[in-house]
Amino acid sequence: MAIQHAVLALLANGPSYGYELKGAFEAAVGPQWGPLNIGHLYQILDRLSRDGLVVAERHAQPVKPDRVVYEVTPAGRAELDRWLAEPSPRSGGFRDDFFLKVTAAARSGQAATVRTVLGNQRAHLMRELRNLDGLRRRADDPVVRLLLSAASRHVEADLAFVDDAESALLADGGAVLAELAADRPSAAAPGAEPGQARATG
Repeated sequence: MAIQHAVLALLANGPSYGYELKGAFEAAVGPQWGPLNIGHLYQILDRLSRDGLVVAERHAQPVKPDRVVYEVTPAGRAELDRWLAEPSPRSGGFRDDFFLKVTAAARSGQAATVRTVLGNQRAHLMRELRNLDGLRRRADDPVVRLLLSAASRHVEADLAFVDDAESALLADGGAVLAELAADRPSAAAPGAEPGQARATG
């Protein structure tokens, strides 16, 4: 995740310090992201400082420990502009734990297993969709509402995939599952070539 760029964007509005940045980030992106770990934030700030994208200045306080205030550098603004000008590919591609579960369930050949996997996922996604809808209705910030709407659309797409999987795997009385189960590779005999695993004598 490009949290470092989000931090640069916050600092582009003026100098700030750790806990102030944490609060500003959480307010800006909304509740669907979850809290930002302050330790992780300081690691990001240290990295940005090492890379010359921000500068840190220690400010003495009369009672509390010194406060470290961060300010974006010209190089940091250039990096922020570069990031904003580029498209954003999916960070994990299309590698997804649920895709692997569907694959495993389908190749088991068991309709009950497929129904359980798809049913559990559908129930989870419906709960997530209701939660996002409630958060969106309570959000005052228009950008936060937009981000929550985007999260809902992702969940709706996942629900559509569950429906697609159900239609593809269960709508034909089990023929597809039987074919998938029959097509599972068998273990090769010791010393056999990979292509000889199915050889019969």
